[in-house]
Amino acid sequence: SRAGGSIGGLERFDSPGKGRGLRVTRPFKVGELLFSSPAYACVLSVKERGCYCEFCFTRKESLARCGKCKKAFYCNAKCQKGDWSFHKLECSAMTAFRENWCPSEISRLVARILAKKKTQKERSGSEKILTIGEMQSHVEDVDNERREMNEAEIAALHRFYSKHLELPDHKDLLTLFSQVACNGFTIEDDELSHLGTAIYPDVALINHSCLPSVIVTYNGTSAEVRAVQDMKPGDEVLISYIDLLYPTDDRNNRLRETYYFTCDCKECKSKSKDNAKLKVRKQSDPIEQDVISNMMRYARKTVREFRALKGIKNILHELLEMCEQSLEEMGAVFDDSNVYMLHMMYQAMGICIHMQDADSAIRYGEKILKPYSQLYPPYSLNVSSMYLKLGRLYMGLERYSMGISAFKKAMTIMEVAHGKDHLYLTELRKDMVQK
Repeated sequence: SRAGGSIGGLERFDSPGKGRGLRVTRPFKVGELLFSSPAYACVLSVKERGCYCEFCFTRKESLARCGKCKKAFYCNAKCQKGDWSFHKLECSAMTAFRENWCPSEISRLVARILAKKKTQKERSGSEKILTIGEMQSHVEDVDNERREMNEAEIAALHRFYSKHLELPDHKDLLTLFSQVACNGFTIEDDELSHLGTAIYPDVALINHSCLPSVIVTYNGTSAEVRAVQDMKPGDEVLISYIDLLYPTDDRNNRLRETYYFTCDCKECKSKSKDNAKLKVRKQSDPIEQDVISNMMRYARKTVREFRALKGIKNILHELLEMCEQSLEEMGAVFDDSNVYMLHMMYQAMGICIHMQDADSAIRYGEKILKPYSQLYPPYSLNVSSMYLKLGRLYMGLERYSMGISAFKKAMTIMEVAHGKDHLYLTELRKDMVQK
């Protein structure tokens, strides 16, 4: 019974130049929920184990541990039972492999998708308009580097999962890994911290724009799609696949690399924000164009190198030094509101938080906030999460009035993006009342 279902107020259509897409058939107001989708499959990140329930992603203090592997944690027996069909793919393997058990999060998700496909023959609640099999794979566009990565993932899948899971043939696995690479969603918390990865076929139908009409947030393991612009019947539902801070060329490089297309939204055509994003220091005699171009190259290279280094080095003071050094170099040419300056300040802030240096973290956060709110679209999770981070830092230093005012600014955005009744908001209101 794979007959198509439907979602009220929405329809699938052929979007000119974009392939399939989703559009509204009735008006939606800013902050209104278009639809909510349960995860087809999801996996909690290894580093969040013990903080969140593996099954429902509820954050709580006292979770019950799986008695067999002692690695998975649950709210109660009901959650543990609900998760068993997925957890059993890993439970005894983790015990057997011990510290050698190291599949990537993508491999772990693929294993769960395969287990679900085996047991679930009819459409699931996450496939009302698009089935998992219909998701775009771009398997033919994958470059050699990505193909090698996929081959390594498949080898790991065989190593860690073949005992508890019948694996399909190589070609099907390549397709599935490619599908997950361009349709997977990162589940994030209120500060945009990575909690896990999930697959939502219906949400995967939504096309990209750098001027999105909706935003996706998470409630437990469900994805919720809310309007961030007023929408009228016939309007296409558009989300952003990427971080919108960066200038047009950077955004499109990222889209081509990961999703194999170039965006032609109004912002990509007009590049109206690029000048503000690449702002150069004001000087009595203007800085030469080639000096600016060289600094742009340096900035992009530094962003790449820092990302690579962050993956291997956990030596915080070294990473912080790299941030500070690059900020000094770039600061000679770039304004403090230049996105490459903001990028490194954001990284530095994160490291300061890790090092429990709240004062330095606050100094960076305060510099980042104003440009963020000017460069991002009106309702942005990047902006709300920055207000939250800053608010929590102020609260920790007992600077309550600063904290409350940052929380209020975060809430204005979150009430639209997460909905007024989201747990994040009720908890935030509670924290504010206590102070």
